[in-house]
Amino acid sequence: MNTAIASRYAAEYPTIAPALPGQNLPWLQTLRAKALEQFSALGFPSPREEEWRYTNVSGIEKKLFSPSTGLTAADVDAEWLKAYQLQDAWILVLVDGHFSAELSVLDGLPEAISVMSMADALTTQPDKVEQYLGLAADQSEHSFIAFNTAWFTDGLFVHVPAKLVLDKPIQLLHIVTDSDAMATTRNIIIAEALAEVKVIETFIGVTNAYLTAAVTEIFVGQNADLTLYKMQSESEKAYHFGGSYIKQARDARFTHHNFAFGGLLARSDIHVDLDHASECELNGLYLGVKRQHIDNHTRINHLKPYAISRELYKGVLDDRARGVFQGRVIVAVDAQKTDSQMNNRNLLLSDDAEADTKPQLEIYADDVKCGHGVTVGQLDEKSVFYLQSRCVDEETARNMLTFAFANEMVDKIKIRGLHDMILEQVLARFPQQGVNKEWL
Repeated sequence: MNTAIASRYAAEYPTIAPALPGQNLPWLQTLRAKALEQFSALGFPSPREEEWRYTNVSGIEKKLFSPSTGLTAADVDAEWLKAYQLQDAWILVLVDGHFSAELSVLDGLPEAISVMSMADALTTQPDKVEQYLGLAADQSEHSFIAFNTAWFTDGLFVHVPAKLVLDKPIQLLHIVTDSDAMATTRNIIIAEALAEVKVIETFIGVTNAYLTAAVTEIFVGQNADLTLYKMQSESEKAYHFGGSYIKQARDARFTHHNFAFGGLLARSDIHVDLDHASECELNGLYLGVKRQHIDNHTRINHLKPYAISRELYKGVLDDRARGVFQGRVIVAVDAQKTDSQMNNRNLLLSDDAEADTKPQLEIYADDVKCGHGVTVGQLDEKSVFYLQSRCVDEETARNMLTFAFANEMVDKIKIRGLHDMILEQVLARFPQQGVNKEWL
């Protein structure tokens, strides 16, 4: 840990704090003060911490990132942004950590649903926000959560009432346009009992070095169904921390699709708490090139009986890229009849690429069905030879097998526009010779 760097941020905090939302709310000021104290004491996470042993964030400490005042819609390249906006979706846009009503698209949104910026929610319904803020994301867990709690400049608040089924997804589009900026956002998503909703988090940037620190807290009510997609395609010199923390009620269903492509150093946390007979599915694809470092940390807590979880993460790493997967499943004493499976598969395209994988099962119940599997390796030479025997040259054969490996995760996307957007991201990062887009 580097408390000297933390002290630099803490010293700047009094000049920033007056502009942060919720200044008139004593409970939020208490929460922020506690978070600031914790971050000041600990600094950013260190590889000496077990949960961060493969990821060194010292690069962040070389700069003092500052919150942006937020740009206007006129400052954003509309054509560039359009490439990341889904056509058939409600879109909420955050620019440099601040909500932009001008760039957002909310026409036709049902009146029963509450969708607004976190700043507005803290003004119009602070009691509702107080019920949820900090309930799923425990800021004592590590200092990035505390950092976000103290510094968040804005975010999004989405409340889907009971029994409402949304026929279009909601896209939360985070963009960074300012160099050396710190885009620190806090989101709360609530799906009440029997509601159904799909949410898409998209992280993009046009500048060089900046820091994204986003925390999303999600609450899935009894028998509700929530699907969350995340596409992280930050600038190649950016730093990204994104945490999704989910609490599921009885019989709730939660599905997460995590696609990590961008950033110089990127870390995603996905932590899920499962109640009685609830279901959880976590899917992920991370692609690393050059000197990228992409870390995925998942934790599934089976707290009650009869819950089901499935997890599949795949990584493709080239050049000197490094991929990290730490998956942890915890089965509590009372969580009998748990059914959990976890798999992580890594494909190395270069002798210098590296994959670190650490699956963990902690089982405290005696009547469960749990398992995990891990693979790290290069392309199967027998498969390459088979394609060559069918008149396919070696380079094309390798490209085809690489895309087939990654495309299993892309094919899980049920939203057509998002499927095509992510497919373009995959195609842009690896050789395309011999690969026909229509095959994928």
